[in-house]
Order: sequence, then structure tokens, then C-alpha cells
Amino acid sequence: MDVTGLVLAAGEPVGAGGPYALRRTDDGTPWLDIACTALRDAGCREVIVVLGAGADAAMALVPRGALPVVATDWRGGQAAALRVGLAAAATSSADAVLLTLVNVPEQTATACRQVLGAAVDDPRGTLARAHYDGKAGHPVLAGRDHWGDIAATVVGDMGIGDYLETHLTADVDCTDLGGGKVVEE
Repeated sequence: MDVTGLVLAAGEPVGAGGPYALRRTDDGTPWLDIACTALRDAGCREVIVVLGAGADAAMALVPRGALPVVATDWRGGQAAALRVGLAAAATSSADAVLLTLVNVPEQTATACRQVLGAAVDDPRGTLARAHYDGKAGHPVLAGRDHWGDIAATVVGDMGIGDYLETHLTADVDCTDLGGGKVVEE
């Protein structure tokens, strides 16, 4: 199975802290590095990083080997970044994308591998997402057969969640694997 990792890192919260793509952990590790490493270590052949707010400064934080793309209309919400990321992935031979958000700084490769395991029989038609303590989270696996419909239906900050709710999606329990907390500030 050929999977491309996709990190959505275009947003900037209304509160303090600046763009998500420029954030670091307390020990100084860029959130971008954490997200890209988790996807690569899980088996993604390539990783695409969608930047927006602070894109010029964030380019320096994109790990070597990851492909940065810019969602110039990032103010339009998460959907804008998702469409740009899917369009970039469509230029590859990938069967699926494994999608995570940059503002999940505890993301683990183990949780990513667990979600990838849901795509055994039909990677291009698969939809799967991590669940933590019964709540939907990231990463999300979206087979190539869904990319066009996802891009056509997402709007604003809705992201991929509503699409997953209306389509057969494997819920993968990752509660004990770490990485489920999304930072919203």
C-alpha cells in the first residue's frame, strides 16, 4: 500500500500563541517535526505539509524530505488546507493519505500504524480514523477514491469529520497509544 502522509498546519488560533506551524513543545521540538516523524515512522512514503499562517517562517521548520505546500486561502478554514493537501497528494501514486493535524503534538507513530492497519483489503476505498476514549481523533486514513468527494464537500472549519460521519468509516481504538489531544489555543 502506497500512503502519503498529510499534515494540516495552516491555521492560526484567535487567541495567543501564533500560527500552529510555528509552535514548539516545551523542550523546543517543532510540532511540525513531531507530526512528520510520526507519519514517516508509521510507513508513509512521503509527507506533505500544508502551511498557511506564518508560511514564510514555517518553511524553515518543515523537516527535510517533507514537501511543503501553501494554502493561500487558509483563512477560509481547515477545509481550504485539506483541499490543497489532497490536490498535492493527487499528483502522486498514493493509494491513500494518512492525515493528521499539526496541533496534535503528542501524536505517535504507533497510533498512525494502528489506523493504517484498517486498510487491508481496499486501501483506495478505505476510510478510518483514530478514536481515543470513544472520541474521534487523528490520524485519519482516506483512500484515494474519496479525495474528490471530500474536497467537494468540506467547507470552512468543518474539516473531514462530517464526511466521515456520513460514510462507512472504520473506528480504530488508539486510546492506549497516545497522541489524541488536540491543542486548540
